[in-house]
Amino acid sequence: MRDSNCIFCKIVAGEIPSNTIYEDEEFKVFLDISPATKGHALIVPKQHYKDIYDIDEEVAARAMKLGKKLATHMTEVLACDGFNLMQNNNEAAGQTVFHFHLHLIPRYLGSKNNDILNWSHETFMAEEMAEIRDSLAL
Repeated sequence: MRDSNCIFCKIVAGEIPSNTIYEDEEFKVFLDISPATKGHALIVPKQHYKDIYDIDEEVAARAMKLGKKLATHMTEVLACDGFNLMQNNNEAAGQTVFHFHLHLIPRYLGSKNNDILNWSHETFMAEEMAEIRDSLAL
C-alpha cells in the first residue's frame, strides 16, 4: 500500500532522491534532510502506515530491531556519546510527516541540540498518580 501524496512513499519509490544508508525489502533508511545532529537518520517502512496506531505490530517490532542494529553501527562509526530512537505520533507529539518513521539520532557531548528532548516535569499528587495508574493498567 502506498499513498501518492506522501513524501516518504515518494522517497521509497525513488521519485525523490535520498541519502540512503540501508535498504531491504521492508525498510528504507536515509539521512534526515533537517537533521538534529550529524548522522540523524529515519527508518521508514516501504508500506504506508500513518503512525504507531496504524502500523502492523510485526512491522513495528522489526523496525525497532533494525533501530537497535543501526544505533549500534552508527555509534561505532560516528563515535557519538549517546543515542535516541524517537517516534512521534500525531501533531501534538511532533509528527510532521504522517508516514510511520523512527528517528535515529546520534548524540554528542557539547552539541547545541543536546537539550532537544528536555522538558519540564509535571507534579501529580499521590491520589492522581494512583488514578492514572489504575486507568492505564492492562
